Amino acid sequence: MKKNIGNKTPSLLLLIVLVGFPQISETIFSPSLPSIAEAFETSMSDAQLTMSVYFIAFAFGVFFFGRLSDKIGRRKAMLYGLFLYLVGNVLCLVANEMVVLLVARFIQAFGASVGSVVTQTILRESFSGVERHKLFAQISAALAFTPAIGPLIGGFTDYYFGFKVVFLVLVAMSVIVFYYAFLRLPETALATIEMKPLRPIVKRMITNARLWRYGVLIGGINGVLFSYYTEAPFIFTQYFTLTSAMYGFLGIIVALASIAGAMLSKRLVSHTKPEKIIVRGLAIMLIGTLLATSVHFLPISLQMLTMIVSVFIILFGTGTALPNCLSLALIDFQDVIGSAGAIFSLGYYLLVSAIIYGMSVFHNGTVLAMPLYFLALGIVMLLISLPLLYKKDAVF
Repeated sequence: MKKNIGNKTPSLLLLIVLVGFPQISETIFSPSLPSIAEAFETSMSDAQLTMSVYFIAFAFGVFFFGRLSDKIGRRKAMLYGLFLYLVGNVLCLVANEMVVLLVARFIQAFGASVGSVVTQTILRESFSGVERHKLFAQISAALAFTPAIGPLIGGFTDYYFGFKVVFLVLVAMSVIVFYYAFLRLPETALATIEMKPLRPIVKRMITNARLWRYGVLIGGINGVLFSYYTEAPFIFTQYFTLTSAMYGFLGIIVALASIAGAMLSKRLVSHTKPEKIIVRGLAIMLIGTLLATSVHFLPISLQMLTMIVSVFIILFGTGTALPNCLSLALIDFQDVIGSAGAIFSLGYYLLVSAIIYGMSVFHNGTVLAMPLYFLALGIVMLLISLPLLYKKDAVF
């Protein structure tokens, strides 16, 4: 059932564009890191700081723009963020020193974060019930393509035209997204937005046990996904000796797994409680991790195929669970959805960063590091999700 809030309901295509461009901005950049290190005469580790800066800025950006959207409205906050994103991309294009590039990257990510937090807020306040669950599943399926599209576009552009043209592509994309939102994005919040004090909202959120559970689940699932992108290059290019071009095509498998999971979630939600879908998705993920841990003990001829199948099952499971977690997480905070979304997103993005860092620490040069790390994360998430089946509105 659609809610009668605001002037209009934005189109599904617009919502997909707004929530998807931040992921493309991140993944399109990674193939250019060696070129950037060479051009700026710096080490690869220094070049990789541009990725770390992106996640940190994004985490704080979702808090800022979520809060701002409650104060000035969803449309204005979105347009301000998109303009800042454009400024960051232009600065990336003209940067001639690593320090300038890091600052530009921070501004880029800070502005891009508006697409995540404000779009989710628009979804949560414009739709309810089964329709909201289905929309989150559709958008999750569409977003599954971005990890595959970004590196392919970035790698092709960097190889044939250089990393500066990658930044030029991002500038062009930011102009198009801003213009599209300017023309088509309506205001979905109430005409008069009551700016609630932050402290009572934080107190409500801290004492809501169910919110904590969903925060850990969303952070954990995204942490698994981005930890895969951190560890997979080692597994497939060094351990299994694939070329970087061949490894790039594995992004399609990742996308298909996430799409299949989101589509299953959309189909199940019509007749199955979303909490049950979450538990089933995490159980599927655990099956994939258990299969992955067996790779080290298999004949060489079966190891790579088993790992690919395992990754598919893992991401199929997380893709099934994630849309329902996102849809249900802030159901108790509809009256302060913008600010609550900002605080919530800040928390789980910081958790994502911590999980990614944990993967780098746990890396030990063997093919078992990622499966064992995911197994531990999966067990924790499944145990956290089980009480959702039996407790409705638990508070501490």
